Amino acid sequence: PKSKMAEEKKVQGATVKDVEAAVFITALSQHFKKSGKLELPEWHDLVKTGAYKELCPQDPDWFYVRAASVARKIYLRGGIGVGAFTKVYGGRYRNGTQKRHFAKAAKGVNRHILKALEEMGIVQKKNEKNGRWI
Repeated sequence: PKSKMAEEKKVQGATVKDVEAAVFITALSQHFKKSGKLELPEWHDLVKTGAYKELCPQDPDWFYVRAASVARKIYLRGGIGVGAFTKVYGGRYRNGTQKRHFAKAAKGVNRHILKALEEMGIVQKKNEKNGRWI
């Protein structure tokens, strides 16, 4: 005879929190690329992602990857906006011989991604609350 625990055990669906971040982000970015709903801006191959960067991203699909990462972050912690994403995606500013300091990422890239995700219906603004929510 089977125990009650074995009978009651059911297969449950996985959430975003159950999947590793890298696996989820690559899968969602590939979905964005294949679906064609997320349009690349004209400047995606020219723009730097922050003032502290020397070059633009080398990965041709970086815009899809960033959009997937932003969508995951909003799912995990709703109410996050453009300013918070500048801190999340910021990095180290190398000042030559001086000390290194933290620098924020470019706001325009994050704003454009949030607006694109809003047009797709993935995120939206709530009334009387700041930031974006899923």
